[in-house]
Amino acid sequence: MDQLAQDIIGNIKAHADPEIGEIALDTDLGDLGIHSLELTEIIFDLEEAYGIEVQMNTAEAWSKLSNVGDIVEAVRALIAKKG
Repeated sequence: MDQLAQDIIGNIKAHADPEIGEIALDTDLGDLGIHSLELTEIIFDLEEAYGIEVQMNTAEAWSKLSNVGDIVEAVRALIAKKG
C-alpha cells in the first residue's frame, strides 16, 4: 500500500465509526458507517489535501463507490488528470 492510500485511509478513519478496527482497501464503506454526509466531508477533505476538484457529476459517481480502494483509485485518477 502506497503513501496516498495510507493518507486516504487516515482521512476515512477520521470519519468512520470509532469502533472500526483496521481499514483496508477492500473494506466496504457501509461497514465503516460512512454514508452520504460523511462521504461528502471526505470528498471535501481530499479536495483540499490534494488540490483536486470533484465535479458534482463526479460526486454523483462517487456515491456509487463501494469500498476504500474505490476512493483511493478515484483520487489517484483526479491527481493524474491534474498533472
